[in-house]
Amino acid sequence: MPKPAEGTGVAIRKRSRVPGVMVTQYVEELPPGSTTPDFIRKPIALTIQEGKLAFFKAVVSGYPVPDVSWARNKGDISNSTKYVSRFDEKNEQYILEIPNVDSDQADTYKCFAINPFGKAVCTAALNVIEVGFKKRAPAPKSDPDEFRKMLKKTVGKRKEKQWNEGEIDPRFWEVLLSAPRKDYERICQEFGVTDFRWMLRKLNQKKKEREAEQSKYVEKIHSLKQIEVKTDGTAEFELDMKLKDPNSKILLFKDGEMLDYGDGTDEATKHNMQKFGETYLFSIRDVGPEDAGLYQVDVEEVNMFSTSLVLPDVELNTTLKDTKVIEGQDAVFECALSDPVPQITWCANDISVEHGEKYDIAVSEDKQVHKLAVKNCTKEDKGVYTAIAGLRSSQGTLDVEDDPSVRGKDDGADELARRLAEEKARLQREKDEAARRAQAEKDEAARKAQAERDEAARKAQAEKDEAARRAQSERDEAVRRVQAEQDEVARRAKAERDEAARKAWEELDEAARRAQAERDEAARKAKAEREAAERMAAMAAGKGSGGSSLGDGSEGDGTGKNGKGGDGTLVNGLGDGSGSHGKGDGLDLDGSGRDGSGDKKRTRVGELIPNNIIDHGVHFLNGLSDTAANVGESTELSCKLSSEDSNGLWYKDGKKLESKDGITIVKDGAHHKLIIHDCQERDAGKYKFEAEGHKSEAALNVKDPPKINADALSKFLEPVIVKAGENASFKLPFSGKEPIKIQWFKENEELLEGHGVRIEKSSTHSRLLLTKCQRKDTGEIKIKIKNEFATVEATSKLTVLDRPTPPQGPVEIVESSLSAIEFKWRPPKDNGGCPVTNYNLERQQLGRNTWTKIGDIPGQPTYRDTNIDRGRKYCYRIRAKNLEGFSEVLTTNDIAAGTLAFPGSPAPPKIVSAFKDCINLAWLSPSSTGGGSIIGYNVEKRKKGSNFWSQANPKDDPIRDKKYAVKDVIEGVEYEFRVSAINTCGPGEPSGPSECAIARDPKKPPGKVKDLKITGSSYTSLSLSWTKPKEVKGEEDEAKGYFVEIRPTDQLEWSRCNTNAVIQTSFTAVGLKSMAMYWVRVIAVNEGGEGLPQSFDNYIIAMPPPVKPKFTDKKMKSFMVVKAGNTVRVSVSFEASPLPDITWLKNGVPVAKHVTITNFEKGSQLFIYTSELSDTGIYTVNVKNMVGQDTFTIEIRVNDDPKPPGPVELEQHVQGTVTLSWTPSPDEKRDNHLHYMVMKRDSVKQTWLTLVDCLFNNKFTVINILPGREYNFRVFAKNDIGLSEPSVSPVWGTTKKREKITYSMPASKTLDFQAAPKFIVPLKLHAALPGYECYMSCAVTGNPTPHITWYHNNVSLNTNPNYYITNVCGVCSLLILRVGPKDMGEYKVVAESPLGHDECSTKLIVKE
Repeated sequence: MPKPAEGTGVAIRKRSRVPGVMVTQYVEELPPGSTTPDFIRKPIALTIQEGKLAFFKAVVSGYPVPDVSWARNKGDISNSTKYVSRFDEKNEQYILEIPNVDSDQADTYKCFAINPFGKAVCTAALNVIEVGFKKRAPAPKSDPDEFRKMLKKTVGKRKEKQWNEGEIDPRFWEVLLSAPRKDYERICQEFGVTDFRWMLRKLNQKKKEREAEQSKYVEKIHSLKQIEVKTDGTAEFELDMKLKDPNSKILLFKDGEMLDYGDGTDEATKHNMQKFGETYLFSIRDVGPEDAGLYQVDVEEVNMFSTSLVLPDVELNTTLKDTKVIEGQDAVFECALSDPVPQITWCANDISVEHGEKYDIAVSEDKQVHKLAVKNCTKEDKGVYTAIAGLRSSQGTLDVEDDPSVRGKDDGADELARRLAEEKARLQREKDEAARRAQAEKDEAARKAQAERDEAARKAQAEKDEAARRAQSERDEAVRRVQAEQDEVARRAKAERDEAARKAWEELDEAARRAQAERDEAARKAKAEREAAERMAAMAAGKGSGGSSLGDGSEGDGTGKNGKGGDGTLVNGLGDGSGSHGKGDGLDLDGSGRDGSGDKKRTRVGELIPNNIIDHGVHFLNGLSDTAANVGESTELSCKLSSEDSNGLWYKDGKKLESKDGITIVKDGAHHKLIIHDCQERDAGKYKFEAEGHKSEAALNVKDPPKINADALSKFLEPVIVKAGENASFKLPFSGKEPIKIQWFKENEELLEGHGVRIEKSSTHSRLLLTKCQRKDTGEIKIKIKNEFATVEATSKLTVLDRPTPPQGPVEIVESSLSAIEFKWRPPKDNGGCPVTNYNLERQQLGRNTWTKIGDIPGQPTYRDTNIDRGRKYCYRIRAKNLEGFSEVLTTNDIAAGTLAFPGSPAPPKIVSAFKDCINLAWLSPSSTGGGSIIGYNVEKRKKGSNFWSQANPKDDPIRDKKYAVKDVIEGVEYEFRVSAINTCGPGEPSGPSECAIARDPKKPPGKVKDLKITGSSYTSLSLSWTKPKEVKGEEDEAKGYFVEIRPTDQLEWSRCNTNAVIQTSFTAVGLKSMAMYWVRVIAVNEGGEGLPQSFDNYIIAMPPPVKPKFTDKKMKSFMVVKAGNTVRVSVSFEASPLPDITWLKNGVPVAKHVTITNFEKGSQLFIYTSELSDTGIYTVNVKNMVGQDTFTIEIRVNDDPKPPGPVELEQHVQGTVTLSWTPSPDEKRDNHLHYMVMKRDSVKQTWLTLVDCLFNNKFTVINILPGREYNFRVFAKNDIGLSEPSVSPVWGTTKKREKITYSMPASKTLDFQAAPKFIVPLKLHAALPGYECYMSCAVTGNPTPHITWYHNNVSLNTNPNYYITNVCGVCSLLILRVGPKDMGEYKVVAESPLGHDECSTKLIVKE
């Protein structure tokens, strides 16, 4: 083990970063690079069961690497079989293992980390929970009375052991009182509690006590949410409570220490509480290892809620991976941890999830692999999933894709029903969450609005102040620079004189300081010698005193100058023990230790580490720290001394500094500052501050990053515009410390010296020259200037002007007729940097070699040529023109003019409306115009059945519009119409005939259908019926047909189920999706159009008529007993529509994984292949759909043949009776239905007779024991499966030999046998299950025979027929045939006679 540095005699206590760790430094100043030992992670207190493996882990730091050792307060750990100390190189942990821990090893353990410069110590407690029963000596059988006393005493000890008081961490109850039931088992495992029955009884008692205390301050408290770490690094827990007094104080504690908390508005506050209505949300920001512990919320002095934050120190060996699944499949996320962790937190989109129907959370046996399965993925499950283990987290994304193979198919009624239920549950959760957060958001919005207003006002004022300050600063700076230039010459002369004077004064100060230091050292040594002499005298006078040494354990390591014997002398030393016989490893005056020996153990009475911090006068509380500043900026170096009265000197590179131009020295109490106003490169260096022999140093690094003048930058940012072929130049001046790296970029690609690129570089500017620029050189130009301190960038733009590119084809022919040719084209792809002003055209007639110039036309890309000859073909050349010139040409194909081309036929005209004297038509233009424009249309009509067409419009007056009103009609006649288009060549082919139209006034649409109802439904169809709407003259005409329309609730468009109107007043819609929701309506139609739709008030679900779930098998059993290892099969039958959700629960929680659940349309089955004892419980099946639900409960009891009870012992308290007692069967603890049966056989009858059955006690008194007979007894343990092997008692009594008796009558004496009543065997405490028998008995003596009266809660039972009461030979018994809740309470027996009375009482507890 490293020893402390010699010759120091120093023990300076330092503060550790980890609470509970004490660090002692052995030297006044640490060498560079060296540190004292410290704990990064200290051992934690441990509570563990007897016989398990206990271990402590510690992680230490320090240089040189410290040696780590372990110790305990009340013993040593030298036994290598009981204590194993090792170092884990992988995790860099020092571990102390205690295999097969015993109760004797419960103690406080210490961990030491020591190197030559200091020592670190921390402690951790080990609590051991004892289990089982201790062996005791057998009771003597010679004296039954003494044996009875021992039995009573043993029972008392057993009850005390059951409570385990004093052996469980008090935090166990605090956490358990606020935890949900599903976490009971985990919490008990963490704290080592195994007796769950006792725990539940104690917990119920504590809950009642706490509820009574809470009722003083709160009306109700609910919705307790345990603490958990969120994805943003915060931890939160919350509760809802309604305070009786709103002014009551709400306190927050951590591990018993009260914490200050904020309201969440200040981001610097560690702990916060926010109130939303009755909800109190507590949060911890930036969670770290030190935040682990027990958090408690109190109102005044009453605890309301407790939760434990556990942060396991683990690493994620494997992280979550992104997952992509098809809709309907399961997605699995998996992560592996470095150490076992029972449970981690899973989050979906930053919301924690739990094990249930949607999510399956699994943990491997070694607790290191954790899995999250997202069942039956839907689109709503997409997002980010997070696994949080302690302070480590990992994220993975889930992407859900559509399944093309099942799109449009029937997914099954059960699947859709389940989805519907999930959707409703999700919507309800979102609604609840929104309601809970609504008030919070409202309050937060108001707070943020106020904060924003305040911040805006503050910023406005700050900007105003800053502008004024800058203006004043600029004025002051100008004045200062002028003055500085004038003062510089005078300053230099004065500096030379001051430097000579300073050196002289320094020499004088140094001589005075050394003289004073010598005098102080002599005085200190004299004082130390006097104190040492006084202590030696005191130690010589005291017997068995260990001086002023300090112990650090129960077996001392004393320190003393003599080192041997009992009276060690310590002079300014540091020891590890105290006592008259020390075994020392301490330090004396010269720092070396003396070895003492002695075996006497001592008890430490002082502190673990002595508080002997030596005050060395003035010292630094905060030293100087390295600083960096830019050229031209101001900077500050500061430190703080322990005394406000001390003065010091500033030095730079060994030269003393004084307040002068550019430097200001400030002393503010204990704070000392050196301010450099205008930093230059000459100011860089090492600065030192000295005060009374102590000094602190720091380096100032002056940076000179590249800088660009604002005017030069503004000029550089202006775009550069040049013509093609010209040169472009960019120049930018700058300043900064060399070396400087300069790079030029064009469109983010670096430019290098080469063809067309020249780059000039210097220490003050750089120039880029681009020669013979082309249009393609247009783009962004950027310069990047970089030195060792920073990088700056500036961006400009280069635009190169050139001729435009050719116009783009293809050329589109708009018109090619006898009178004109019209065509159009697309503008150039590149306009050359300036807009296109004109297009230049030329024309060539096919067959000629010359081109005719047409000239420039405005900038629109279209042209109409009217100077053409009929039958000729023409070709055109087109050029684009801008300020830089003409583009290349675009040549068209040959375009023919003057050919005879008629337009195509339009589509058949549509009947817009019809009246008795007019029919309105409308049509569309033909797809082919024949090469010319359409100048009009002709409309023809004919009567239906006729072949003669007559023109409806005047022959010389074509119709210009694409609609016409035909008025030459006869009322009641049915007509057809057709249309032909006309261009410059003439009319084209007529269209096809239109629909028939009757010349009559239009009919009124019908009204709404009546009595719309559903006559039948299934998962894919819906049958409707209705009544024909009534005819209202002048308003609603007769209906001629009907349309049925449906619309899914998640869509906005209606779709018709029938393409043609149906005449019947009924219809069946098919092809529906199972369990989908639809809106349905019916529309009546006639020649006048469609009437108003008639729909249902609510949406319709595609399913059979709803049926509330109901179990149909009336012979289903509600109780089942199964032998362990056999198969369990429970089948239930039901009827329900729609298909219900079926849930099986065991004792209110989902069944285990080994239980197989099979659901079918009208039933469900629970199957356990190999049953175990743990499968015992109450199983509930819940069948639920949207109509209702039904529940069936069955109790399944899995048991095995009981184990026999222990040995049977016999004793006699009353003549003629014998009391049997036996050790309980081992199965009694886990089977609350186990009872006992007692049988008897005497030497005369030789047959076994059952004395009692269903006995829940371990003791029974047999009466009518006759003398002269031998009795054998046997006791059976009995449960639902059967009987155990018998436990046989010893033979009771002896066979009486018949002898001739000679009897001499003695003289009679008058004796008085009268005695007052007295109970010699009292009543015992009883606990029974509902429905079982309860037998109470006691024994009483007295002469004359006393009168016995039984009472229940002070009500006499002697005349109550529900109780069977007997009194045989002083043995009083009470039998309750069927125990119920009303039988719980106090039972009392009163014995009365003329000589007095006595009474005895007990309590009956009815278990649930």
